[in-house]
Amino acid sequence: MWSRRRAAGEAVLAVVMALLAAGTEELVGGEGWRLAWVALTAALLSLLRRRLPATVLIATGGLAPLVPGFLVLLILVGWSAGSHVAGAGRALMAYTVSYVLNVGTTLLESWDQQRLLSLVLLTTLYYLATTLAPGLANRYWTQRRTLLHALQERNAQLLRERVMVASQARLRERQRIAQDMHDSLGHQLALISVHTGALEVDKELTDRQREAVGVLRNASVTAMHELREVVGILRDGIEAPDTEPVLPARAGDESGRAARGTAGIEGLVEAARAAGNQVELRRLGGYQPLPPAADHAAYRIVQEALTNAYKHAPGAQIEVELRYEPDSFVVEIVNEAAAEPPRDVVSGGQGLTGLHERARLVGGMVHAGPVDDGGFRVAGVLPYGVVEAAPLVDVADDFRQQSTAPVIGDGGRVSVGPADWTFTERELAMALSGGRSKGGGVALGCGIAFAALVLLMVVVGFGIYFLMGSVKEGMIDPGQYDAVKVGMAEQEVRDQLPSGDTLATTGLHGRGPAEPEGSKCLVLMSSEMGEGIETEPVFRFCFKDGKLIEKKSYEVKR
Repeated sequence: MWSRRRAAGEAVLAVVMALLAAGTEELVGGEGWRLAWVALTAALLSLLRRRLPATVLIATGGLAPLVPGFLVLLILVGWSAGSHVAGAGRALMAYTVSYVLNVGTTLLESWDQQRLLSLVLLTTLYYLATTLAPGLANRYWTQRRTLLHALQERNAQLLRERVMVASQARLRERQRIAQDMHDSLGHQLALISVHTGALEVDKELTDRQREAVGVLRNASVTAMHELREVVGILRDGIEAPDTEPVLPARAGDESGRAARGTAGIEGLVEAARAAGNQVELRRLGGYQPLPPAADHAAYRIVQEALTNAYKHAPGAQIEVELRYEPDSFVVEIVNEAAAEPPRDVVSGGQGLTGLHERARLVGGMVHAGPVDDGGFRVAGVLPYGVVEAAPLVDVADDFRQQSTAPVIGDGGRVSVGPADWTFTERELAMALSGGRSKGGGVALGCGIAFAALVLLMVVVGFGIYFLMGSVKEGMIDPGQYDAVKVGMAEQEVRDQLPSGDTLATTGLHGRGPAEPEGSKCLVLMSSEMGEGIETEPVFRFCFKDGKLIEKKSYEVKR
């Protein structure tokens, strides 16, 4: 089914073909119902050229010599058939039959035994330039476009398969890591929780010591719950939703649950104060909710910054500030310089790197660095809106050759140039991307069109040169006609007149008065114009028994 745009375009093209066909027919003398028939037939053939390309090509090729109005339509039909006739053999057969019919009807329309080869040559050149050349150019361009589209779909399929393989490998690695974490860390944290629980009820401990042991027990229980969450994420790839209400709380409570997001930051601060650190918390601006991922990222930023402050600046003053700006949420943690350099600091060096990645995934950013007074500052900016994470496949893994043209059914970018491609496939596929390759494809198409145009100009120039040269062999002026007298010898008359063996006089024989019985006549054109556009003055000389027995001057209708 055609779209509205395609239907409108085809209708306009059919009307244009009908007007051109009728106008051309009227110029050569057509009138009345013939003009209407030519216009209607041209419009119908134009509309059917996609549905029945071979049939329309054959019909138009056979009718074009009989109907001059179909000459422009023949160019359009030849171009269209090049891409719509399925199969090279079928296309060759269609163009061959159309060519044979075109030459045959041309010979029947302008029959002259003395000029058969000339007619065949000119008809062949004209058919090659106006029908076969556009068809070949369009067929090549269509096949190239089809090949590139197939390569593009192949690229998309390879990319989808590679993403699936990478996802499966990632899932297997997650499961392995989750199992290791569960077996090793889970066991150690469980031992810590059991021992601190037993130590907390020891009667020999002071209240201060018992409170510190309680903090350790709550921290170990909280760590156990966080470990279970991390293991679940590694196994399933998603974080389980938290259906419980999130309220400000300490870093850990008796249930082992800890508040997450900005609501849990106050609990982190209280736990830090209970451990003997000086921490100040400030909230500025009106509260605005954050998306779950960004809210959790804010919690992790404060948690990691406080952990770094404990390790690298023990006992230093720490300031935590939460600012609700109009367009984003800002969290800032600043600690003063340590009074004494820390000893035996164990650091994996991945904490801040993980914060940068976590903030990037939610559309935010994190900055960490020293301040002027020797302290350290960690600041994060997180958006209020939801931002999708980055794609799984790295663009640099695809040779940095990306196509901006979307594939039907796949809205993503399609890579061009896997490592196992041949040079030819890579060269063709590069036409899908912008830049030099696309310019090469346009240049190639323009080159084909230019070659067809040059061929057509050569044929037209050759035809004009041939006709102008042959006109001298078929035209005399009235003075030469008057100089010839009836009764002169045939050879003497023929020596004074041109031979008349030219395409210019084709169709003039048998259109005037009846020729004398048993005579052979020579028909020549007049150098003067006729009374009208549709008529042409001619001179006829008839010979019999070696003498000129008659000469006549009359006008014929072309």
